[in-house]
Amino acid sequence: MLKSKKILLGITASIAAYKSILLARLLIKEGAEVKVIMTPAARDFVSPLVLSTLTQNKVLIDIFNADEWSNHVMLGRWADVMLIAPLSCNTLAKMAHGECDNLLLAVYLSATCPIAIAPAMDEDMWHHPSTKNNIATLIKYGNILINVESGELASGLIGEGRMAEPGDIVSFLKENFFRKNILKNQKVLVTAGPTYEPLDPVRFIGNLSSGKMGFALAESLYENGADVTIVSGPVHQSKKYKGINIIQVNTAEEMYNACMQLHNQMDIEVMAAAVADYKPAEVATEKIKKNKTDLSLQLIKTKDILASLGTKKVNQFLVGFALETNNEKENALSKLKSKNADMIVLNSLKDERAGFGFDTNKVSVFFTDETSVEFSLATKKEIANNIVQLIIQKKYA
Repeated sequence: MLKSKKILLGITASIAAYKSILLARLLIKEGAEVKVIMTPAARDFVSPLVLSTLTQNKVLIDIFNADEWSNHVMLGRWADVMLIAPLSCNTLAKMAHGECDNLLLAVYLSATCPIAIAPAMDEDMWHHPSTKNNIATLIKYGNILINVESGELASGLIGEGRMAEPGDIVSFLKENFFRKNILKNQKVLVTAGPTYEPLDPVRFIGNLSSGKMGFALAESLYENGADVTIVSGPVHQSKKYKGINIIQVNTAEEMYNACMQLHNQMDIEVMAAAVADYKPAEVATEKIKKNKTDLSLQLIKTKDILASLGTKKVNQFLVGFALETNNEKENALSKLKSKNADMIVLNSLKDERAGFGFDTNKVSVFFTDETSVEFSLATKKEIANNIVQLIIQKKYA
């Protein structure tokens, strides 16, 4: 999303300036071009040499430097976004009152691009009425606030005032400035992770699904403009974007109910969860004790979520997943037809570093028009991006 985007990073005199090094690195890793402007006092907190080396651009500090003049007007027109992180209490006050005594302020006052601010200060300063008024003024001027976080502060106190973490700032920029409009106003349901079917109060039948593929798909769909809801089984994944809605469930029955409740609202449904096919016929109310005899379990079928959505499909584009260990293509094509899906994504456990638990995946995709596409081993985010592009091509062709 940030490839070839132009980010103007402003750094002010705050102890949080050390985070700006990682922030610049993350932006560049995402493919952005980064130029840095620092206030003169910020040099006491972070090295211009480090930042210029990372960004491969000269760090700008002074309006006049020897015989050179920094064109503050052109800098503000060059950028797609100006990000000031960290924003100190002092520079915040100057921005709110239109002061212009350094290059960063001159660029801010002449910038025509959107501006995001990530404040950093001690808790008492953050809660002071004058700070609140200054923040309100900047928001009124059209600046976008990246709110502070709570935690350990430079003073040793615990409270609000920490600058947002660099990774969260990068996600904020993507979400608020660089989302695509291809799937705008399209409602999408994604399922992710395993389901846990209880045996007793402490044990369950489950599987090794991590939810990584489902969450990667949800992120990619959201990046393309969709309104995304994830129905997720028990996983350790967290959403990258605040705008993604998550419904947490545990059992196949709970996932079924959540999906059916949302079904009529959805334009696209992507069933990436590894839902249990069977569950115990009875759940013990007390912990099952070990004894000298073997334990037998009676299992009954769970409700088939993909088939149920396919039966009730009206104008939705339905995507299923098939994890197979033998006769992979035949089983995937059978599932595509029997579930009334529009597209089936096949994983084979025979492929190394693909499937449950890995950060990488290798998939084949089959469609009702008898066409198919294969994707070689790549990160699950890259695979997710490819799958989403296929959904867009097939649904909106």
